[in-house]
Amino acid sequence: MVPDVTIVGAGLGGLTLARVLHVHGIPATVHEAEPSPAARSQGGMLDIHDHNGQRALASAQLLDAFQEIVLDGRQAMRVLDPDGSLLFEQDDDGTGGRPEVQRGDLRRLLLDSLPAGTVRWGQKVSGVRALGDGRHEVAFADGAARTTGLLVGADGAWSRVRPLLSGATPAYIGKSVVETYLFDAGTRHPAAAKTVGGGSMIALRPGREIFAHREKGDTLHAYIGLYETQEWFAALAAADAGAATARVAAEFTGWAPELRALITDADAPPVVRPLYALPPAHRWDRVPGVTLLGDAAHLSAPNGEGANLAMLDGAELAMALAAHPDDVETALTAYERALFRRGAEAAAADGADPHGPDAGPDAMHDLIAAVTRQEQ
Repeated sequence: MVPDVTIVGAGLGGLTLARVLHVHGIPATVHEAEPSPAARSQGGMLDIHDHNGQRALASAQLLDAFQEIVLDGRQAMRVLDPDGSLLFEQDDDGTGGRPEVQRGDLRRLLLDSLPAGTVRWGQKVSGVRALGDGRHEVAFADGAARTTGLLVGADGAWSRVRPLLSGATPAYIGKSVVETYLFDAGTRHPAAAKTVGGGSMIALRPGREIFAHREKGDTLHAYIGLYETQEWFAALAAADAGAATARVAAEFTGWAPELRALITDADAPPVVRPLYALPPAHRWDRVPGVTLLGDAAHLSAPNGEGANLAMLDGAELAMALAAHPDDVETALTAYERALFRRGAEAAAADGADPHGPDAGPDAMHDLIAAVTRQEQ
């Protein structure tokens, strides 16, 4: 039978793994560094794709419950020129295969589907070590430790489990995102709200982009993308909120006022998010008793696939274990073969950023074509 399963990380991938294992009668324990489910904001909107994320939810027997948290109308998309001209608009007619949900709502759905006590909060991993015969010890910052027969690193970009398998480390991709929020947008920020529309909006020029989503509660959540050095962003993060906002806004001089308002009229201090990636097609040799999923396995630049792939990883790993309960290594070998293929395909599809600082004059045309393909 499957040995005790220890999952490090209560993100979407780790929780999907725990849920699908539970569906198949296989117990698991999830260890999470955060002290509680409400310890921090869980981020913004996610489009959950029919070919991967929704497949994972079906395996978790949560697809019907997922439909209850979908935000209607949020698949709408607008593409604008930096001068504010509308270049493309896609309405949400309810038939697209990428319905939008709040990340926090999706995480709560997964958490509520697990038996009480599955997730152990406030357990930050300080180290892991191999004990031989496929067993590993996980040490926690509070001095506790756990020995396990199957260890799964679902602990993101800076995984503590990854070094057991791979010496690869994430590298800065040359781009960071500055997040801003505008609250009660319809009444307090009507021009920006009209510009974003009912779903999402993107405007860009080489090396600079503004992407915004309409979230629950009439909130606009904007992601301001800039290609600059880590030192540039470190100075930005060290500045006070007003100075940081002014510095970012200066990079968008000449853009339409309603677009710049997503920076200048923010109702919360800007937050810098540096972007990192693992080497393309990252893989490792099979090591008994341990594996990875999600960003711990195939971190890449944001492309709309990260959460979906993490959830599918979790579901596929659980189903492989359920299919081979008496031969965990066969299950892990099959799982990793498919995992590596998914990661390689995602890396190949991602490629060089066509909207980066060296993008050509057809960047907007390429973006519109990509949006159209996604909605088909």
